[in-house]
Amino acid sequence: MNSAYLELIRIRFLTMLAYRVNYYSGILIYTLNIGVYYFTWQAIYGGQGTLAGFTADQMTTYIAVSWMARAFYFNNLDREIANEIRDGSVAIQFIRPYNYIMVKMMQGLGEGCFRLLLFMTPGLVIACILFPVQLPTEPRLWLIFAWMLFMSFLINTQINIITGLSAFFVENNEGMMRMKRVVVDLFSGVIVPISFFPGWLITLNEWLPFQAITYLPSSVFTGRVPQDEILGVLGVQLIWLVVLSIPIVWLWRKARLRLFVQGG
Repeated sequence: MNSAYLELIRIRFLTMLAYRVNYYSGILIYTLNIGVYYFTWQAIYGGQGTLAGFTADQMTTYIAVSWMARAFYFNNLDREIANEIRDGSVAIQFIRPYNYIMVKMMQGLGEGCFRLLLFMTPGLVIACILFPVQLPTEPRLWLIFAWMLFMSFLINTQINIITGLSAFFVENNEGMMRMKRVVVDLFSGVIVPISFFPGWLITLNEWLPFQAITYLPSSVFTGRVPQDEILGVLGVQLIWLVVLSIPIVWLWRKARLRLFVQGG
């Protein structure tokens, strides 16, 4: 990897470190979210053994892992890109000796590293103390989950980049960004596991990239995916990583021909 891109990761990490108090409060907010979902699902189960293939213990772990995984892969690159397009500062990126899309990916990765170390990890520890979370003990499963979590970051970031680049064509994509956030949280399985969706919606979701962000990694981590099917799940993430790169390249090439500055 080019040293300039590595420097971008370091700079974004240090920038986030300057505002770390915001993320300490974020840990509290995410822990409260987990608590609300935990007690809600406990009431839904009401002593039942399983629902939609989840035991109550698996659901507790799924909730904690899913929300803390979101703490890692979440970023606002779509808003950053849209703002740079609207104020015209993106124009300077066309003459700089690096790829703008890669710059944004590296900045997002720097933020993700910060969130992993100072948000996700301590948050998961607190969740394990407060709630009956049962983490796997098999090192292989932890390694697989770490890789899948990294892929989740890449796929979510690709979706954010696509949404941000749409500002080249619609000028004001605020509504699109808000809709994207709701859609990702819902259809990735953060709010409700996808196995609780009606059959037709589960089938539709299999043709969308969102399950590869949260539902599949968390399902593997909680032991709901048989060992012989894990490779196929990894393949799903890889396929979406490749597929989503196509509209990014197309949008960026089209954008270079459409660039204008609002108000200038």
